[in-house]
Amino acid sequence: MGFRCGIVGLPNVGKSTLFNALTETQAAQAANYPFCTIEPNVGNVGVPDPRLDTLAKIAGSQKIIPTQLGFVDIAGLVRGASKGEGLGNQFLGNIREVDAIVHVLRCFENDDIQHVDNKVDPISDAETVETELMLSDLESLEKRVPAAEKKAKAGDKESKVIASVLGQALELLREGKPARLTQPKDDEEARVFRQAQLLTAKPVLYVCNVEEESAAEGNAFSARVFAKAKAEGANAVIVSAAIESELVGMDPEERSVFLEEMGLHETGLARVIRAGYDLLHLITFFTVGPKEARAWTVHLGAKAPEAAGEIHSDMQRGFIRAETIAYDDFVSLGGESAARDAGKLRQEGKEYVVKDGDVLHFKFNV
Repeated sequence: MGFRCGIVGLPNVGKSTLFNALTETQAAQAANYPFCTIEPNVGNVGVPDPRLDTLAKIAGSQKIIPTQLGFVDIAGLVRGASKGEGLGNQFLGNIREVDAIVHVLRCFENDDIQHVDNKVDPISDAETVETELMLSDLESLEKRVPAAEKKAKAGDKESKVIASVLGQALELLREGKPARLTQPKDDEEARVFRQAQLLTAKPVLYVCNVEEESAAEGNAFSARVFAKAKAEGANAVIVSAAIESELVGMDPEERSVFLEEMGLHETGLARVIRAGYDLLHLITFFTVGPKEARAWTVHLGAKAPEAAGEIHSDMQRGFIRAETIAYDDFVSLGGESAARDAGKLRQEGKEYVVKDGDVLHFKFNV
């Protein structure tokens, strides 16, 4: 299962610099002019999780393999993108393909870095991008909803569902609100809503790109963004892309010293990755043995066979049961054997809902 977060924003806000640091590559050329990133760059990053190191140490695992989250660096957007201005059609098409939006906002002053509007106003920048996404969705639904309503009147059941849930989304957009505020009344409406692939239905994380001095506490610009996020029920994090790019290539000890000098407990990228993970309502389960300790990703609420399928489709198809140990039990008792002896290893069936941190071993037959 691949989960991808699209990094978006106006030109020259720090998207490509952030992407480079995230993936610890120079895959995205960072330069001081618009549309530096034309084809979307894609990079997968390991999700920081100290629990994995702890499990590997207890089990004596030879390899440690974290779960991954994909980030896509998407070309900068300008006003009129919904009508094809700039690289608008390509920008919107690339966003449609990601699971969540990481919206980078410029929260720093620097006369040497050109801003497309010649001013620093992260709220205005956010509204520019949001408006273009809403206009694109609005144009789409103003064609689809009347067509569905017409078929619904003729008795088509599927069209009745489409007209109901997408009609609600259309009303929200006409009020200047994103489609993600739509509330499907049942599973069927939820399915139709997902399949519509509306741009403003995707969850959003605001990333406040601040100057180095504000990396720990933020600044007046980022405070405004956090207030906006709170009002929307969204998330926001503070990052200094400049600091993150400096950290690339440092060994762990150097990095730790540098972060301490900057008054930081962890990298901003770790916060971004975790926030992106949470944004998608993902949880982690582990498989642990002498060869490797590995983290895997499933949606919150996933059942044991689905988790088995993340490892291999044969495991899901031939699922028998899952031997399950809670992370805290595995650690406190010192491993699988001790947990089994203490009665903390459970045999769970097909209806078991996987919990974050579960250490799982699947029994299957194909």
